[in-house]
Amino acid sequence: MFLVGETIRPSADLRNHYSEISKQCRESREAVIITVNGRGDTAVLGLQDYYQMKSELELLRTLAEAEEDVKNGRVAPMQNTFEDIRSALRERKDG
Repeated sequence: MFLVGETIRPSADLRNHYSEISKQCRESREAVIITVNGRGDTAVLGLQDYYQMKSELELLRTLAEAEEDVKNGRVAPMQNTFEDIRSALRERKDG
């Protein structure tokens, strides 16, 4: 996901102009930062961008774990991994 930028708006705008902010988030894929008393308080973004961000974060966590496994020698030959996956799929299909 690539957020182009962000817009800063006061909390009153969230109450008074919700549809406009929602449309802006969906169409421009920009985050809207809501301020309270002039300080950033909340970030609003479109649901599609939120799900994309969650997916990318999960992928990054998985990659970091895999990198840690490699560093610590917790690796197995690829063929063993494929065989394990095939066995698990067969058990799932037969079970």
